[in-house]
Amino acid sequence: MKSKKELSFDNLLDEVIHKDLCNRCGGCVSFCSANNLGALKMGKDGFPDYTDKDKCLECGICYLICPKTRILEEELKRHYDWKYPLGHWVDIFSARSTDKEVLNVATDGGVVTSILIYLLENKVIDGAIVSKRMGPLGRKPIIAKTRSDLIDAAGSSFFETKHLDELGNIYSTSFPIIKVIKESASDSMKKLAIVGTACQIEAIRKMQLLNIVPSNLIIFTIGLFCMQCFTIEDLSKKNFAKTHKININDIEKVNIKDNLILKMKSNIRFYIPLEEIEEIARPACLACNDFSNEFADISVGGVGSQDGYTTVMIRTSIGKQVYAEALYQNYVENSQSSSYDSRKVNEKHLLNIIKDFAVRKKIRSEKRIDSMNK
Repeated sequence: MKSKKELSFDNLLDEVIHKDLCNRCGGCVSFCSANNLGALKMGKDGFPDYTDKDKCLECGICYLICPKTRILEEELKRHYDWKYPLGHWVDIFSARSTDKEVLNVATDGGVVTSILIYLLENKVIDGAIVSKRMGPLGRKPIIAKTRSDLIDAAGSSFFETKHLDELGNIYSTSFPIIKVIKESASDSMKKLAIVGTACQIEAIRKMQLLNIVPSNLIIFTIGLFCMQCFTIEDLSKKNFAKTHKININDIEKVNIKDNLILKMKSNIRFYIPLEEIEEIARPACLACNDFSNEFADISVGGVGSQDGYTTVMIRTSIGKQVYAEALYQNYVENSQSSSYDSRKVNEKHLLNIIKDFAVRKKIRSEKRIDSMNK
């Protein structure tokens, strides 16, 4: 294995990007832009690339923090007390928002939006990095600073949204050099939460292990359950929409439970088996082995819960504290079970379903990587 000093972005190009393993999370570009190095950019195709190779310090950090490289993997697992196949977790249940406005726009139970509203209104965070809906299917990353911002961004999306490169740009705009960051960080941008896929959260956690900017901005992470992502171009260009007789312009909401669920403006719903949407998934997703977002503070998704509720996995002490406060202050509520036994039955039901998805994704990842190495 190469030492850290021998690694550079060239290694990422060879081992990850050119092999179709890049998740386009933007972590490498985020670090480079936050430190005002200017060597990397997100290219027009959405993949990281050199802006100016001569500016690359060949420090190897972009390689180390990539969620598809393995040098920091064991250290990360030890730090978060990881256990197969779901990582570390302390509680699991179904929950929903208590806010009718949130429930009206949420894909599942609106738990993510209401937790972020709690964090903002109680000044725990200064902003939240989320993806905002732009048209029926498009989304872009924003820093939500108000309740209204969060309502506008509510609703899950399984289309690609790149968060971390945006974080680097925001960071470097306010603080162009590391020295200035350390000496006079802006009061308005010290504490952020982020909602992200497993690859995005893993990149942040690796950055935090190395104590590098801009990951010090992130004090709370909400991870989305994720089997795979795809683009709107994939729906049309790969004949997926035509085969399933789907009018792309009529899609109103996208969700994943046991199937891909497309809710149309006409109120018709399409239920498509997950195996069938693998044909439109990003190639990198097929090699990813993390369904349940194993390194987040709280992991969430619709899988396992009844309609109108979110499945919530509490993973860390800060995740437990934040959720308990949001629950106590009536931002969210847990699904009401009539007895201790029935709550335990529901917990076991949720765990079994999430474990099934997690193991399926890990097996799929192993097969994909094995086939690439042959």
